[in-house]
Amino acid sequence: MTSSKPWLASYEPGVPAEINPGEYNSLVELLDQSFKQFAKRDMAAFMNVHWTFEQVDELSHSLAAWFQARGLSKGARVALMMPNVPQYVVAIAAVLRAGYVVVNVNPLYTPRELEHQLTDSGAEAIIVLENFAITLQQVVARTPIKHIVLASMGDMLPFFKGTLVNLVVRKVKKMVPAFSLPNNAKTKLTKFNDAVSEGRNATYSLPALKPDDVAFLQYTGGTTGVSKGATLLHRNIVANILQSEAWFKPELSKVGNEPLVVVCALPLYHIFALTVCYMMGARMGSMNVLIPNPRDIPGFIKTLQNYRVNQFPAVNTLYNGLLNHPDFAKLDFSGLKVSNGGGMAVQQATAEAWMKVTGCPIVEGYGLSETSPVATANRLDITGFTGAIGYPIPSTDVAILDDDGNHLAAGGVGEICIRGPQVMAGYWNRPDETAKSMTADGFFRTGDVGVMDETGLFKIVDRKKDMILVSGFNVYPNEVEQVVNMHPGVLECAAVGVEDAKSGEAVKLYVVRKDPALTEAVLKAYCHEQLTGYKCPKHIEFRDDLPKTNVGKILRRELRDEKKTA
Repeated sequence: MTSSKPWLASYEPGVPAEINPGEYNSLVELLDQSFKQFAKRDMAAFMNVHWTFEQVDELSHSLAAWFQARGLSKGARVALMMPNVPQYVVAIAAVLRAGYVVVNVNPLYTPRELEHQLTDSGAEAIIVLENFAITLQQVVARTPIKHIVLASMGDMLPFFKGTLVNLVVRKVKKMVPAFSLPNNAKTKLTKFNDAVSEGRNATYSLPALKPDDVAFLQYTGGTTGVSKGATLLHRNIVANILQSEAWFKPELSKVGNEPLVVVCALPLYHIFALTVCYMMGARMGSMNVLIPNPRDIPGFIKTLQNYRVNQFPAVNTLYNGLLNHPDFAKLDFSGLKVSNGGGMAVQQATAEAWMKVTGCPIVEGYGLSETSPVATANRLDITGFTGAIGYPIPSTDVAILDDDGNHLAAGGVGEICIRGPQVMAGYWNRPDETAKSMTADGFFRTGDVGVMDETGLFKIVDRKKDMILVSGFNVYPNEVEQVVNMHPGVLECAAVGVEDAKSGEAVKLYVVRKDPALTEAVLKAYCHEQLTGYKCPKHIEFRDDLPKTNVGKILRRELRDEKKTA
């Protein structure tokens, strides 16, 4: 069934109802066009050094040739484990241009999480920043990795600056824990710069890519406690770039012919930054200002002082962190045309404060890894906070379904379901999970509960799943509980999301002890060894028992509701 798409009447002038997802056969075709069209423009900035589209073209071409010379076959998975550094910009293009699949890895992963992702994806190669090499060292022997490309913070900077940066990072700030990576018959180790220079003399052959070839495996939390890869095809990402561009263009074109400056503070391993900063930036000839550590607010503000920014994608936590620093208000916001909030709900207080300081509204959008990610967005010409996730973007159908899969009319509360060319092909090697997430007529079930008004404007009212959203990152209680239950001092536990002023939600853990001597400090330290920081419980409460159903299933909702009324 196709809805009448009432939202089309509310589109901003100049935004089309449909885009042509078949405009390019692959992302490589789209990137190649941008490299030629914007050759002399700056594509990326890092530590006040700029790289043009032409330079990224040449570097990624060499790295792609180097990978092909290693004999990896088309469709091989290559993991990228870095923060926002210029090597990441080169690596994404190189892996795609070689005909391979990008597997984005959070560099803050624990060894357990990294091993699962490398093994599950079948990654044969990885590019890792040396700061995180110690994590790889602990698991690489148990993964399919055959090639390690080791990057360091100063690799792509001019010689003296790069040497100084590496010295400071390694010796002064001590940000590179001692590591020892293998270099043997099974796993070869190559430095990033060596791979690029060797690649200059290697032969590159343009892969024959089709729209249905896999471009990215974007890992998302698993309801079963196991992270699973959303399989994003070339046509999925191409579609979302064109959809996002169509939505943004009327507003961004007000900048004129000047190249756009985009703040890339969201991590490139996160789907939001990958599509909205990197891919849409390439498409529109924008320059991404790379922020490797957005938690360093004073350093972040210092970087922003050098640029007249036009586009600022972020999550609520980041907007809030900047607003609470006295120097932020001193920046020049005269060029800021679009602040797009996503990843987590934008809070009204944050939106109002941002508007007051910058004169630019935060325009909230909504999407998931499974939808490449953008599915809905508010109009860009709004002036105030709406509390809504907006209208479906071009070529996108959004429906509210009840538990039986029936389409509900405006005002009906049900599950938000999305259909469009940006919806993933399924979960990597998990047909059972894919079947559960899709309806017979091609809608992806988001697990979010929402409502649509008569104009086609959507709002989220609750979450169907038990997922916890910490600063825009999904945390699945099952994964946290599985890890905690492995501790010998724990009898049973339950993880729920509780409201948090800083991160939107935080993880709260309810624990029944097996060992009466178990303390909160010991359990928190154990969690930090096993889980990335944002998944770790912020609050731990010990109980004598936990609420359960007749069949013994722990009732997380009861614990959550109890927290709301407490």
